[in-house]
Amino acid sequence: MGLRPRARAAALALGTAALGGCVVFMPETTIRYNPACGTMERHMELRAYQTAAFVSCRNDGCAELLVLAGAVSAASLVVSGSIAVVGDIVYWLEAVQRCPGK
Repeated sequence: MGLRPRARAAALALGTAALGGCVVFMPETTIRYNPACGTMERHMELRAYQTAAFVSCRNDGCAELLVLAGAVSAASLVVSGSIAVVGDIVYWLEAVQRCPGK
């Protein structure tokens, strides 16, 4: 009975890593026209990019590789997400300053 929760947790961790292990997140700036103010406004969006695919992985090293890839993917999401949020706040403050009646 004691191994069952651990096995479940390990399977969940491996499944999560396998699903998100090949994805890297990057912030991207987009420019949109605001017709109410007649100005161009910048916005930050978070984009996901697939970097690699593990097609034929058969040994124990594969599980370690998937866990490492999942950790890199999660770290990429946290760092890039933080950059996107802060960048979008700065761009929003710029837009409010240029168009106070917005």
